[in-house]
Amino acid sequence: MIEGLAPCGFLEMTYCVAIAVNAGLVFCSDSLTNAGIDQISTYSKMFEFGIEGERQFVILTAGNLATTQATIARLKFDIKNRASTNLYNVSTIEDAADYLGEISRLQQAKHSTKTGSFEASFIMGGQIGQGRPEIILVYPEGNHITTSSDTPYLQIGESKYGKPILDRILTPGLDLDTCAMCALVSMDSTLRSNLSVGPPVDVLIYKSGSLALNNHHRFEHDSEFLRDVKRTWDGLLKDAFRQMPSLSWAANWDKSGGARSEASGE
Repeated sequence: MIEGLAPCGFLEMTYCVAIAVNAGLVFCSDSLTNAGIDQISTYSKMFEFGIEGERQFVILTAGNLATTQATIARLKFDIKNRASTNLYNVSTIEDAADYLGEISRLQQAKHSTKTGSFEASFIMGGQIGQGRPEIILVYPEGNHITTSSDTPYLQIGESKYGKPILDRILTPGLDLDTCAMCALVSMDSTLRSNLSVGPPVDVLIYKSGSLALNNHHRFEHDSEFLRDVKRTWDGLLKDAFRQMPSLSWAANWDKSGGARSEASGE
């Protein structure tokens, strides 16, 4: 195992989401990692690579911690040693995703004879030169998918709790601040329903064409802003629920259903 890496048993029980709209990209991730209730640690799951003015990449990670850390370490090693293929010389984001997927598969194969899961997933996003900013989900097998106009976001980890708000709110024409708040509400929903996901929460906002990563926020456990987001979202949800139509309509529905049943002889 590479020196400084976490034990192979640790899993990144995480939630990460990335959003791609016309205005740019938004990335959000938690930082809680565990290998059981008595082994809780904090590791950042957001990593930045780039050359200002030329290319920028953001990578989010989920899965086996040894695999993800070894993969990120190899990316850094290849950049430092000017490998024939590295993040600073690939031509497209798709090429970068292929390269990331191959490194991940090699790291998983190193542990394939041992027990346990060593799979890892990644979201890679960014921009190279004047190319289009985009985000790509890289699966453990090394293959990948990107976003669409109907689904302008990608998730890894504990995705189910934070998905509904993304489906309801996100459209390609939204501004980046709205997208960032949507990502934070999605994260808050996950934090509320899954104890294996937790702060600190990282949010990075990338403006299309800027080729710079200079808008990164980290919210710690005691963040008043995160508490305010939670309080406000909880309050608005309760207010919206109180304004739902009365259940008085149910009696009419039951009667019409009964009438249909009688007419059909059931």
